[in-house]
Amino acid sequence: MGTAENGTAGIAAEHGQLINVAYRLLGSVTEAEDAVQDAYARWFQLPPSRREEILSPGAWLTTVTGRICLDLLGSARARRERYVGAWLPEPLPDRTEWDRAGGAGASGPADPADQIVLDESVATAFLVVLESMTPAERVAFVLHDVFRYPFAEIADVLGRSPAACKQLAASARRRLRAARAEVTASGRADVVRRVKEAWRAKDVAALVGLLDPAAVMTADGGGVAGAALRPVEGGARIARYMVAMADRAPGLELLERSVSGVPGLVAQRAGAVMTVASFEVRDGRVTRIWAVRNPEKLRPWAGVTEGAAPSWGARG
Repeated sequence: MGTAENGTAGIAAEHGQLINVAYRLLGSVTEAEDAVQDAYARWFQLPPSRREEILSPGAWLTTVTGRICLDLLGSARARRERYVGAWLPEPLPDRTEWDRAGGAGASGPADPADQIVLDESVATAFLVVLESMTPAERVAFVLHDVFRYPFAEIADVLGRSPAACKQLAASARRRLRAARAEVTASGRADVVRRVKEAWRAKDVAALVGLLDPAAVMTADGGGVAGAALRPVEGGARIARYMVAMADRAPGLELLERSVSGVPGLVAQRAGAVMTVASFEVRDGRVTRIWAVRNPEKLRPWAGVTEGAAPSWGARG
């Protein structure tokens, strides 16, 4: 859990790992960066003699970051109750898809989102399941099952025994298994491409054919951008809703992009990203759509360009 180097360069090297941990715990790039900065601030507030006593600054920073995230998760329920409409995790771009086409420049300011490794543990479907866990379950599961930290170290974060932390991770694992069919669906790329074509053509019948009859669409506008405040249920209703959205936004461009590591769609208008959509697919049909429209959650997507080709590869 970290290095044994106490110098400034050594702890700076931990930043990327800490951001990866904090984002998976919080589902928010902004909150993850704030948590990591808070952890670093606490490190530098330590007397130099105390810092010298810490053999592994990385382990210390991870423990402190985990505790900060645990506190934030504990208060998240109240924050979500005040949130306008549904709350969804922030979607992450794969900048390698569009930097080559003249998007965000590599010489620009560092973005915490760029340091997050895109894998199954940041997919929207996965993070939505994490949201159903208790804060302690989520911390125990993410640190152990995703980052392979031992329960003895996780116990320091949670203030519980290693045995109790092991039980928390097992409980979280059961929650994940219950939703596993939705998390690990394959064949998304082709289906997402066909959804894009039907949506662009405003073909309700084609959309209905691509959507599971029991599909659910959840939109996150945060009270800032227009979005359904409650999930839209049923393939036919979702299809009509999607076409109505397109009718209200002439000139909308739909781009195939990796969204948090899996195939998704980005809707932009006059060069500005308006919506980032994630999909879950089962048996060749879309079962879930998560559409993020809150502009505060779309900041990492600034500069996305139409000319870039998606690099989905085997992840589709």
